[in-house]
Amino acid sequence: MDRWIVHALAARLRAAAAAPVAVDLGYGAAPWTAVELHRRLTAVRPDLRVVGIEIEPARVAAALPYARPPGLTFRRGGFEVPLDGARAQLIRAANVLRQYEEEAVEAVWARLCDRLTPDGLLVEGTCDEVGRRHVWVALGPEGPRTVTFAARLASLERPSDLAERLPKALIHHNVPGRPVHAFLTEFDRAWAAAAPYGAFGVRQRWVAACTALAGSWPLVDVRGRWRQGELTLPWAALAP
Repeated sequence: MDRWIVHALAARLRAAAAAPVAVDLGYGAAPWTAVELHRRLTAVRPDLRVVGIEIEPARVAAALPYARPPGLTFRRGGFEVPLDGARAQLIRAANVLRQYEEEAVEAVWARLCDRLTPDGLLVEGTCDEVGRRHVWVALGPEGPRTVTFAARLASLERPSDLAERLPKALIHHNVPGRPVHAFLTEFDRAWAAAAPYGAFGVRQRWVAACTALAGSWPLVDVRGRWRQGELTLPWAALAP
């Protein structure tokens, strides 16, 4: 996810007149994701500030020894995204909405998007415990834009293995007759047909499957991103 964020936001981060703010919302029991996000984004924009936000006071207290003000700070908060009047260029929320009902997602998206700069980005999705399988939705202030499927390809048996990591807005719609189910079914077929490319490595097999899918689905990324184990579609193509 961080790699994709850098790709998507690098030009806007560099062009920002003032130091951009990025938020790691709900970073969890340990602050490592915020620390890693800070390292990756400051490689693009050295004065960027990352704010790790958690609702649990104990988690905030545990993260404070890893703070590096003003570049990396931690504070208590939730969907209100407390930034002392500032707006975020990026809000990343991984595994935050899994415990909520699907009916709550749209309102949470709207609330978070309201905390973005006019050219800001909300990235919300779900990953496995070690970050090797991940599906996320990217949203701007106007709402959802794209859905990205990403995996460490060496550990992937078939693309539909990503189904259990669909974000809350999609996971209950992975049933026959719904777009996301049709897409994953076709992705598995393309993956199976691309099996001969596996002789050249799993990356080549993934690229071949993506190339086949591009004939019937409106993929919005390019071969270079496919080689990273990613595939992105417009939200409208998979929306319930």
